[in-house]
This record gives sequence, C-alpha cells and structure tokens, in this order.
Amino acid sequence: MPEPPSVTRPEAPAAAGPDASTAPAGPDALPAVLDRDLPAVAGPGMVDRATLRLALTVGGLVLAVLLGFGLGRLNPPPTTASGAAPATATHSHAPGTGAHSHGGATVTQGDGADAVGLSLSSAGYTLTPLTVEFTPGRAGELRFQIRDERRRPVTRFAVVHDKPMHLIVVRRDLTGYQHLHPTMAADGSWSVPLTLPEAGVWRAYADFTAVADDGRQTAVTLGTDLAAPGGYAPRPLPAPATSTTVDGFTVGYEGTPTVGAATPLRFQVLTPGGPAAALEPYLGAYGHLVALREGDLGYVHVHPETRRDGDPVTFSLSAPGPGRYRMFFDFQVGGVVRTAAFTVTVD
Repeated sequence: MPEPPSVTRPEAPAAAGPDASTAPAGPDALPAVLDRDLPAVAGPGMVDRATLRLALTVGGLVLAVLLGFGLGRLNPPPTTASGAAPATATHSHAPGTGAHSHGGATVTQGDGADAVGLSLSSAGYTLTPLTVEFTPGRAGELRFQIRDERRRPVTRFAVVHDKPMHLIVVRRDLTGYQHLHPTMAADGSWSVPLTLPEAGVWRAYADFTAVADDGRQTAVTLGTDLAAPGGYAPRPLPAPATSTTVDGFTVGYEGTPTVGAATPLRFQVLTPGGPAAALEPYLGAYGHLVALREGDLGYVHVHPETRRDGDPVTFSLSAPGPGRYRMFFDFQVGGVVRTAAFTVTVD
C-alpha cells in the first residue's frame, strides 16, 4: 500500500538580528513574536519567560498534529483493493441458492421474494440500450451497455450459471419467450442476434452480476422496452393448467405459489412413451424457472434445488404479490433446450 504523502514544513528565514522587523515563519513564529514583548524578569503571580516560551512551543506542536490529523481524515491516502476480481470473474452457485453475500455485499439470486426488472436503473447500475427498434419477423441485433454510477461502461461480470449475462425477451402479452446469452466487446457493449417474430412492444431483461472496482459483486436485473412497429393484437393468457406438452414431452408440476411464503414447485418431464425423461444439466442446473407477472411484467428468476436422476426438478418460489403469472420452465434433453410455459393465478 503506498504511503500517505508527507507534508514538508518550510524552514523559517534567519532573522537579521534581535531587532529585525521580519518575524520567522512556520510553527515557531508565534513564540518568537510574543517573546519580544515578554518581561525580562518574573514578578509575583507571573510566569518566567522560559516557562511561557516552552508552553507556547508545545501548544504549537499539538495544534500542528491536530491539523495534520484532520487533513488526513479529509484526504485519506489511496488504497489498493485486495483480491480485486479479474475482467470476468468466475463465480457460480449451487442450485437452489437464494440471497447470500460475497465480501460483505449482498447478492440476490432470485429466490422469488421480489419482482425485479421493472426499471432501467437499480443498485447503481443502468441498462443503456443501443438498439430499441426491430422489424417484425426480420433478424436483427440487440446491442446495449451496463453503466455504473459514474456513467462508465461496466466490463467486469461474474459468471453465474455458466454465463456472465442472461437476457430474457418476451412480448408484453407474455408470448414469444426467449432466453439468450449476449457476448461482450472490449468497450463493454453487449450484442446478441434477435428476431422479434411479431409486432408489438417487447420487454428485455438483463440478468447479471457486476463486479465493482474493489471486487464487490452485485446481482441486478434491469429491464427495457423494445419496439416492433406494426399492428399489435395482444393474445389473452392461456387458462391456468398444471400440465402441458412440448415436442412430445409431457411437462407437469405440483404446488401452488403463495404470496410471502416459499412454496416448493416440483416439475416432472415425461418422454412420449411415459417414463421420466433423462434431463441434462443446462447452465449449471437441471432446469431454470422464470415467472413474469401480468400487467407490470415483474420478473422472478428461481434456481432449482439439488436433484437425483429421476427426481422432479424442485424450485422454492415465493410470489411477490397476487395476480396472474406466466411461468417458463427451461429444461434440456438430448442436447436440446425446450421451454414449457404455464399460467398460474396467485391469490
């Protein structure tokens, strides 16, 4: 650690003689000036000149120390953070991890306690989209940056569930769900190919863990709207159901989310022939669950508990409030990732 800058005291110029009109400079100036007006001898009730001079000198030194301490408090010496994370810090969590801390900073991994993604800015970070308009049905590219409180592009992110950035895109009627993984350029600009298949207003969620200059990690989910101009005909949500079919796989779940209480939701994937499908790890887990609330599109991302082969994939979800939600369950079989979607009503 570099030493704090030292303060050099200027030397006092030599006096021309005992009657010099120029007083010496520096901390000794006050005793020297007063010394000329002190009586030569001490009488009753008076302090002799030597004693008073000594007291004034000591007082001046104490004052200098106090001033130096105050200036040090106002201007602390620079420090070097120990253990600062590299440009991309490897960081992973066991399945089912909820809110926890790293280096004193709280890292929330989406335990379902709160809906997030409702704002462009949160926890000192801002999502800055560089492209916001797309032609419906035509391949495009989404580009954006994450900036800190000083408006600097953030370039250090922790790798969480195998990726430094998770991007969720969905239309405002909760159709067209996509789970994407952008790549970052050296200047902190993220990009990913994106096709918005139909006209309407779409919502994009950037789900990441930023690494600050001092190594602190902060998990944040930020949201922004994307536009696909054209006639928008929103679809009503499908009726609530606990089972659906995806590419011949039957996916069902047990459990009912409740407000303010963690409830287990157990998802089972069956093959077309009936037995349980051989699920494969996807992004470090046997499944991922995203729930979006109808209306404000509040975002909840939940990671599963540990699982043995053949067991259901279990998530612990606490709904942030009443309403209708669309749940998206990602799973992988035979190297192919599929998504099962469910509507659920939370009272």
